[in-house]
Amino acid sequence: MPHSRLNTILLAILSCMLWSTAFAGVKIGLEYTTPLQFAGTRFFISGLLVFPLALRINPSYFRIVRDNLKMILLFAFLQTFLQYAMFYTGINMIPGAVAAIVIGSQPLFIAMVAHFMMPGDRMTMVKTMVILFGIIGVVLVSFGKDPNSGTGTIALLGILLMLGINVLSGFNNVLIASEKGKIPPLVISSASMTIGGCALFLFSIPFEGLQIAPKPLPYYLSLGWLSILSAVAISIWVTLLKRPGIVVSDLNLWKFLIPVFGAVLSWILLPAEQPGPITLAGMMIIASSLVILNLVHRKNRTIIDSPRSKLQDIID
Repeated sequence: MPHSRLNTILLAILSCMLWSTAFAGVKIGLEYTTPLQFAGTRFFISGLLVFPLALRINPSYFRIVRDNLKMILLFAFLQTFLQYAMFYTGINMIPGAVAAIVIGSQPLFIAMVAHFMMPGDRMTMVKTMVILFGIIGVVLVSFGKDPNSGTGTIALLGILLMLGINVLSGFNNVLIASEKGKIPPLVISSASMTIGGCALFLFSIPFEGLQIAPKPLPYYLSLGWLSILSAVAISIWVTLLKRPGIVVSDLNLWKFLIPVFGAVLSWILLPAEQPGPITLAGMMIIASSLVILNLVHRKNRTIIDSPRSKLQDIID
């Protein structure tokens, strides 16, 4: 069934809004437990939350998993186990603003991976300019929130881990998009998060010990929220990637909104944090770049769909 571009945009924005809350939730949870075990518990719960809906929509859930086990295990390893092991380890090594900047450059890496791996997803001049402006906006928003995050406090390993996440994310997005129509999106998200989360938890035990002591309420609130947002956001994103006609790099440009939503959330939760001119300028740049991209897409679609377009004149 065809889906409107507006529907896709709204769902992409919803996913980015959810993901923007993850940084705060992770920081809160890590005050009371170890990184890998926290990540494993989070994604195991997320997978279980998606499972009932996935099973209801796909009654042959277990047969689908069995028939596509190799691909699901690969995605569980790359998307959940490896990517979030790197994220939870790296986020403790660098300031939050720097982490937001590095992760905020993700659309660039995804576009580069898609350029070489997806024949119909090439870098264009407009897309390149939008990406560059988006990265500038992310830098301004992040440093506007935390101007004291200087390079002297940055751990090189933490940045390298975050850059590795960006490359992995690009490969994962291309991998999902290339599997259109083969594995239902909710089956992928449910099975991969459950398997990957369980693997992360078991992997953490020899290195971090078994964290079974009771924890304070903030830990359980952060764990619950992170599990829910992962279940919803990842399922939506996988669904969007598998839609016909979706261009991987174009869809991921909406991730530039994540630091914007994160900054707004900080202002709401922390009244003492007021938006400065640098942050506002960054937001305006990001918003303008996304508006320009969508105007170009609308113009191109109108030209292609017009019965008397230049393309049609050439054909005639």
